[in-house]
Amino acid sequence: QVQLVESGGGLVQAGGSLRLSCAASGSIVSINAFGWYRQAPGKQRELVAGRTSDGIKYADSVKGRFVISRDNAKNTVYLQMSSLKPEDTAVYYCNADLLTPFSGTLNRWGQGMQVTVSS
Repeated sequence: QVQLVESGGGLVQAGGSLRLSCAASGSIVSINAFGWYRQAPGKQRELVAGRTSDGIKYADSVKGRFVISRDNAKNTVYLQMSSLKPEDTAVYYCNADLLTPFSGTLNRWGQGMQVTVSS
């Protein structure tokens, strides 16, 4: 079963850092387009950072503080978050297009992780 498993969320003080990880499991050839989204209470899910064939895009609210990356050998994508603010508090989700050997490209979401930034 092809899936994305997230780790690394939690509670951090304002100004601190966290690194979120999202590992693809199952029969995977490669991770193609991928991104991180977040959803705060009462708000819509928004794109935080994403990478497509056109390049990397960041939400204005996280530019200069967050960095998205990928480790092809580990089939894992990351979101390094620095200078965290209370308004970064949300449930974070990874999303990726996963190339498989027999089923083509599958789009999958991670299970979601709570990130809470205390003031």
